[in-house]
Amino acid sequence: MLPGVGVFGTGQTVRALVPLLQKEGFPVQAVWGRTQEEAESLASELDIPFSTNKTDDVLLHPEVHLVCILTPPPHTRQIAVKALGIGKNVISEQAATLTDACKMVTAARYYPQLMSIMGNSLRFLPAFVQMKRLLGEGYCGNLQVCEARVYGGSLLSQSYGWAWEELMGGGGLHTVGSCIIDLLSHLTGRRAVRVHGMLRTFVRQGGPAGGIRSVTADDYACFQLLMNGGVVCSVTLNFNLPGTDVHEIMLVGSSGRLVARGTELYGQRASMQAQEDRRSWVRHPVSMAASFEDGLYVQTVVDAIKRSNRTGEWESVEVKIQDVDSNHNHRTLPN
Repeated sequence: MLPGVGVFGTGQTVRALVPLLQKEGFPVQAVWGRTQEEAESLASELDIPFSTNKTDDVLLHPEVHLVCILTPPPHTRQIAVKALGIGKNVISEQAATLTDACKMVTAARYYPQLMSIMGNSLRFLPAFVQMKRLLGEGYCGNLQVCEARVYGGSLLSQSYGWAWEELMGGGGLHTVGSCIIDLLSHLTGRRAVRVHGMLRTFVRQGGPAGGIRSVTADDYACFQLLMNGGVVCSVTLNFNLPGTDVHEIMLVGSSGRLVARGTELYGQRASMQAQEDRRSWVRHPVSMAASFEDGLYVQTVVDAIKRSNRTGEWESVEVKIQDVDSNHNHRTLPN
């Protein structure tokens, strides 16, 4: 029997995810929103039996055994840590800060019998599933270079919110770059040892008619990752582009290359023969999911890129658990 699901959040991701869960037979039992009105509206729209604006009401719901946290980054850590502390399995979005990521890993290690994974869905796209399989089969030979480009429109919401603030987890590096960093590590089986990056905020004010509210979140990021084994990765994120979005990941090796454009995968060997994308899948998709440990690695890389932006130098990547409050599981969440 599939576990009952409790969902935190009312955004577009929730509206896309809940019907998919229901189609696969997962009973979505409860939803949390910032206001009771938001929660009730979404529950009515998606046929969810229980709605609330109080976190404990979802976490303590007797039919909820799996918690999906799709809230803004400032809320993910406190919900994830408390959910694990009371025996719930957790799928969570990226935390806002390195300290928050450390606390989530500490909780996950304390409750190893519970599932604690990151919601980095790029790993599961058929094009990237196939790309990883082909890499493992030696399609590209010895991997040398990875390049990623993501171009699109503004990430800012119409009204002021967390997406405007770098310290609250806003900006292209955190919201999109973290997913790319995780994907590159997943595809290559390697991790960054040194990074160099540059961040810019070109749109510095927002709101109606330009407004006067300042924006601190980056809308342009360019960074390089030197991975173990000598693989070099270059990533460019630009969210000032009108028109059609661009999403491209290219992996180049000694005997071939693989390119994912949007949802399509293309390959070319040194013999110039194209490789068809057969879009295969795997039997145990949960084994491909990013763990909280992977989330900590990603947040560590993000922080190193921010340091490099300030210093102008290459920065080392050292993943370690910071000192955290031993009573972090007992903190009171706002209801």
